[in-house]
Amino acid sequence: MIHGHVTAWALALILFVIALFLQKGGKDKGAKIVKMILRVVYLLIIGTGLGLIFMVSHIDVWYILKMVVGLWIIGLFEIILGKSAANRKTNILWIQFVVAWILVLYLGFHKLPMSIMYPQ
Repeated sequence: MIHGHVTAWALALILFVIALFLQKGGKDKGAKIVKMILRVVYLLIIGTGLGLIFMVSHIDVWYILKMVVGLWIIGLFEIILGKSAANRKTNILWIQFVVAWILVLYLGFHKLPMSIMYPQ
């Protein structure tokens, strides 16, 4: 389950970058298709994340924080893609994205015991 969650996040990040490049290149139809696939991957991320939470016997504040930050990143994916398509400034959003990404990686790979770094 953990590997599926990490794989879904990696796929989402790759699709996000592809959608950005397609939008910047003026290929709106391709970007729209990639964004739709990305939204399906969001469902996979949320599903595997919930599956991981249900595997935990004691849910503490770190798990809840990681869920909130993960949802924050998904929201940032959508907002950045939307504002980029409208040619609006996204500087603050990119700063939030980097901070949230660092935080979720710290929580997922270091702080929480259910990680690929700590095999069970």
